[in-house]
Amino acid sequence: MTPILDDAFMCDSVPAEIMDELWAGGWRHFGRYFFRYSSQPGEHGGVQTITPLRITLASFSCSKSQRRVLNKNADLRHEVVPAVINDEMRAMFQRHKGRFTYNVPDSLETFLGPDPATGPCECRMVRVLDADGRLRAASFFDAGRESASSVYGFFDPDESHRSLGIFTMLLEIQHCQEQGLKWIYPGYATKEPSPYDYKKQFRATQWLEWETGEWRDLE
Repeated sequence: MTPILDDAFMCDSVPAEIMDELWAGGWRHFGRYFFRYSSQPGEHGGVQTITPLRITLASFSCSKSQRRVLNKNADLRHEVVPAVINDEMRAMFQRHKGRFTYNVPDSLETFLGPDPATGPCECRMVRVLDADGRLRAASFFDAGRESASSVYGFFDPDESHRSLGIFTMLLEIQHCQEQGLKWIYPGYATKEPSPYDYKKQFRATQWLEWETGEWRDLE
């Protein structure tokens, strides 16, 4: 039987190697608030079982559909820089969150804290820009010593046809492969069908078995 977990703590600063251990144990964090839980209410009632995921970077390769996403966005440029939150991002986030009707996020600060550059660990972001230098998408991820963890991504809803959420995830993966990291944690999905099922479509994905604490290959 899956243990029911609902753990949390606050911390201002965590060394990179300890972040690796926390992610491997199913922990995540929003700002200085660290948490893990094994179930949550479903959008249409009932209970969903949380399934933390990670991708083994040395084994990852793009699927045909993911290659199409990269090709579709070849006209855009991107950069990986230290994380910041500015007014341009806040405005796009407000438009982006209008796509949701359930569990609607309040603000970028909900996920990143008031200043993501100050901790509790190193946070980087992918900025996606068009030919005129306008922001089209952004995603944030934390960096440990051997692994990284996606925090949040958003995009201009007028550009939904580009699949920019998948695009920024692929850019994060590519960056972490170039940095020689072992894993990237894209967050969680659920055992039951949910809007997070797209995360299960990445090759070399593993899921955390709460009962044993072991990571198993996703079938």
